[in-house]
Amino acid sequence: MLRIANRLLIGVVGLVLLLLGGAVLAVGLGANPPSWWIHDGRHDVLLSDAERTRWQDHGWWWPAVIAALAVLVLVALWWLTANLRRRRLAEVLVDTGDGEGALLRGRALEGVLAGEASDLDGVAQADVRLTGRRTAPETRVQLLLEPHVDPGTALQHLTSQALTHARNSAGLAALPAEVRMKAVKHRAERVS
Repeated sequence: MLRIANRLLIGVVGLVLLLLGGAVLAVGLGANPPSWWIHDGRHDVLLSDAERTRWQDHGWWWPAVIAALAVLVLVALWWLTANLRRRRLAEVLVDTGDGEGALLRGRALEGVLAGEASDLDGVAQADVRLTGRRTAPETRVQLLLEPHVDPGTALQHLTSQALTHARNSAGLAALPAEVRMKAVKHRAERVS
Protein backbone atom coordinates (compact mmCIF):
# COMPACT_ATOMS: atom_id res chain seq x y z
CA MET A 1 0.00 0.00 0.00
CA LEU A 2 2.85 2.37 0.84
CA ARG A 3 4.45 1.68 -2.54
CA ILE A 4 1.21 2.61 -4.35
CA ALA A 5 0.80 5.81 -2.33
CA ASN A 6 4.44 6.70 -2.94
CA ARG A 7 4.13 6.20 -6.69
CA LEU A 8 0.86 8.13 -6.79
CA LEU A 9 2.46 11.04 -4.92
CA ILE A 10 5.46 11.01 -7.25
CA GLY A 11 3.16 10.97 -10.27
CA VAL A 12 0.98 13.86 -9.06
CA VAL A 13 3.98 16.02 -8.07
CA GLY A 14 5.70 15.24 -11.37
CA LEU A 15 2.58 16.10 -13.39
CA VAL A 16 2.08 19.40 -11.54
CA LEU A 17 5.74 20.36 -12.03
CA LEU A 18 5.60 19.37 -15.70
CA LEU A 19 2.45 21.43 -16.33
CA LEU A 20 3.79 24.42 -14.40
CA GLY A 21 7.15 24.28 -16.16
CA GLY A 22 5.48 23.87 -19.54
CA ALA A 23 3.21 26.86 -18.89
CA VAL A 24 6.16 29.05 -17.84
CA LEU A 25 8.09 27.94 -20.93
CA ALA A 26 5.13 28.64 -23.21
CA VAL A 27 4.69 32.17 -21.79
CA GLY A 28 8.45 32.72 -22.04
CA LEU A 29 8.36 31.74 -25.72
CA GLY A 30 5.63 34.28 -26.44
CA ALA A 31 2.27 32.59 -25.81
CA ASN A 32 -0.44 34.83 -24.37
CA PRO A 33 -1.00 33.95 -20.72
CA PRO A 34 -4.55 33.59 -19.36
CA SER A 35 -5.96 36.41 -17.23
CA TRP A 36 -5.48 34.48 -13.96
CA TRP A 37 -1.80 33.71 -14.64
CA ILE A 38 0.70 35.12 -12.13
CA HIS A 39 2.75 36.87 -14.83
CA ASP A 40 1.59 39.31 -17.47
CA GLY A 41 3.80 38.29 -20.34
CA ARG A 42 7.14 37.32 -21.75
CA HIS A 43 9.16 40.14 -20.17
CA ASP A 44 7.58 39.96 -16.71
CA VAL A 45 9.97 39.01 -13.89
CA LEU A 46 9.43 36.41 -11.22
CA LEU A 47 9.92 38.92 -8.37
CA SER A 48 9.41 42.62 -8.95
CA ASP A 49 11.61 45.22 -7.23
CA ALA A 50 8.88 45.91 -4.68
CA GLU A 51 8.42 42.22 -3.88
CA ARG A 52 12.16 41.59 -3.71
CA THR A 53 12.95 44.58 -1.49
CA ARG A 54 9.87 44.28 0.71
CA TRP A 55 11.78 42.46 3.48
CA GLN A 56 15.17 44.03 2.78
CA ASP A 57 15.22 45.94 6.07
CA HIS A 58 14.75 42.72 8.01
CA GLY A 59 18.08 40.94 8.37
CA TRP A 60 16.48 37.60 9.10
CA TRP A 61 14.46 37.30 5.89
CA TRP A 62 16.95 36.10 3.26
CA PRO A 63 18.86 33.77 5.61
CA ALA A 64 15.51 32.23 6.64
CA VAL A 65 14.47 31.78 3.00
CA ILE A 66 17.82 30.22 2.09
CA ALA A 67 17.73 27.95 5.15
CA ALA A 68 14.17 26.80 4.36
CA LEU A 69 15.11 26.06 0.75
CA ALA A 70 18.24 24.19 1.87
CA VAL A 71 16.18 22.05 4.25
CA LEU A 72 13.67 21.40 1.46
CA VAL A 73 16.46 20.30 -0.89
CA LEU A 74 17.99 18.02 1.77
CA VAL A 75 14.63 16.40 2.53
CA ALA A 76 14.00 15.89 -1.20
CA LEU A 77 17.43 14.30 -1.65
CA TRP A 78 16.89 12.04 1.36
CA TRP A 79 13.51 10.97 0.02
CA LEU A 80 14.98 10.32 -3.44
CA THR A 81 17.82 8.16 -2.12
CA ALA A 82 15.42 6.26 0.16
CA ASN A 83 13.21 5.46 -2.82
CA LEU A 84 16.05 4.51 -5.14
CA ARG A 85 17.77 2.22 -2.65
CA ARG A 86 16.93 -1.41 -3.25
CA ARG A 87 15.50 -3.36 -0.39
CA ARG A 88 16.27 -6.70 -1.98
CA LEU A 89 19.41 -8.01 -3.58
CA ALA A 90 18.74 -8.68 -7.26
CA GLU A 91 21.75 -10.90 -7.91
CA VAL A 92 24.66 -12.59 -6.17
CA LEU A 93 28.12 -12.82 -7.71
CA VAL A 94 29.24 -16.46 -7.59
CA ASP A 95 32.97 -17.14 -7.72
CA THR A 96 33.47 -19.77 -10.44
CA GLY A 97 37.25 -19.87 -10.07
CA ASP A 98 37.96 -18.58 -13.59
CA GLY A 99 38.29 -14.96 -12.53
CA GLU A 100 35.04 -13.88 -14.17
CA GLY A 101 32.34 -15.33 -11.96
CA ALA A 102 28.67 -15.81 -12.63
CA LEU A 103 25.51 -14.08 -11.51
CA LEU A 104 22.89 -15.94 -9.49
CA ARG A 105 19.43 -14.41 -9.31
CA GLY A 106 18.67 -13.26 -5.79
CA ARG A 107 15.03 -14.36 -5.95
CA ALA A 108 16.11 -17.88 -6.93
CA LEU A 109 18.45 -18.15 -3.96
CA GLU A 110 15.73 -16.72 -1.69
CA GLY A 111 13.22 -19.26 -2.98
CA VAL A 112 15.53 -22.24 -2.51
CA LEU A 113 16.58 -21.10 0.95
CA ALA A 114 12.96 -20.46 1.99
CA GLY A 115 11.91 -23.87 0.64
CA GLU A 116 14.67 -25.70 2.49
CA ALA A 117 13.97 -23.76 5.70
CA SER A 118 10.24 -24.56 5.41
CA ASP A 119 11.08 -28.27 5.14
CA LEU A 120 12.85 -28.24 8.52
CA ASP A 121 11.08 -30.06 11.33
CA GLY A 122 8.61 -27.80 13.11
CA VAL A 123 8.85 -24.86 10.71
CA ALA A 124 5.39 -23.94 9.45
CA GLN A 125 6.56 -21.16 7.12
CA ALA A 126 9.80 -19.42 6.17
CA ASP A 127 10.34 -16.07 4.48
CA VAL A 128 13.82 -15.11 3.23
CA ARG A 129 15.19 -11.84 1.89
CA LEU A 130 18.66 -11.19 0.56
CA THR A 131 20.20 -7.82 1.36
CA GLY A 132 23.70 -6.38 1.27
CA ARG A 133 25.99 -6.26 -1.75
CA ARG A 134 26.14 -8.81 -4.53
CA THR A 135 29.68 -9.75 -3.50
CA ALA A 136 28.74 -9.97 0.19
CA PRO A 137 25.07 -10.92 0.54
CA GLU A 138 23.25 -11.11 3.84
CA THR A 139 19.98 -12.83 4.66
CA ARG A 140 16.95 -11.94 6.71
CA VAL A 141 15.00 -15.03 7.64
CA GLN A 142 11.59 -15.09 9.32
CA LEU A 143 10.47 -18.44 10.65
CA LEU A 144 6.98 -19.33 11.78
CA LEU A 145 7.44 -22.19 14.24
CA GLU A 146 5.04 -24.83 15.45
CA PRO A 147 4.29 -24.61 19.20
CA HIS A 148 6.18 -27.79 20.06
CA VAL A 149 9.50 -26.67 18.54
CA ASP A 150 12.44 -25.44 20.60
CA PRO A 151 13.65 -22.17 19.00
CA GLY A 152 17.30 -23.02 19.72
CA THR A 153 17.00 -26.33 17.90
CA ALA A 154 15.23 -24.69 14.96
CA LEU A 155 17.98 -22.06 14.74
CA GLN A 156 20.69 -24.72 14.90
CA HIS A 157 19.02 -26.73 12.11
CA LEU A 158 18.57 -23.60 10.01
CA THR A 159 22.23 -22.61 10.28
CA SER A 160 23.68 -26.11 9.91
CA GLN A 161 21.44 -27.17 7.04
CA ALA A 162 19.65 -24.52 4.97
CA LEU A 163 22.08 -21.61 5.38
CA THR A 164 25.14 -23.85 5.00
CA HIS A 165 23.74 -25.38 1.80
CA ALA A 166 22.94 -21.94 0.38
CA ARG A 167 26.38 -20.59 1.27
CA ASN A 168 28.18 -23.60 -0.23
CA SER A 169 26.06 -23.74 -3.39
CA ALA A 170 26.66 -20.04 -4.08
CA GLY A 171 30.39 -20.38 -3.35
CA LEU A 172 30.30 -17.72 -0.65
CA ALA A 173 32.85 -17.43 2.13
CA ALA A 174 30.14 -16.26 4.54
CA LEU A 175 26.40 -15.74 4.54
CA PRO A 176 25.43 -13.70 7.63
CA ALA A 177 21.82 -14.09 8.69
CA GLU A 178 19.37 -12.22 10.87
CA VAL A 179 16.74 -14.71 12.02
CA ARG A 180 13.39 -13.78 13.53
CA MET A 181 11.08 -16.41 14.91
CA LYS A 182 7.40 -16.45 15.76
CA ALA A 183 5.24 -19.23 17.06
CA VAL A 184 2.05 -20.34 15.36
CA LYS A 185 -0.97 -19.54 17.48
CA HIS A 186 -3.25 -22.54 17.76
CA ARG A 187 -6.66 -22.40 19.29
CA ALA A 188 -7.38 -25.17 21.69
CA GLU A 189 -10.33 -27.32 20.69
CA ARG A 190 -12.96 -27.96 23.29
CA VAL A 191 -13.44 -31.60 24.07
CA SER A 192 -16.88 -32.54 25.34
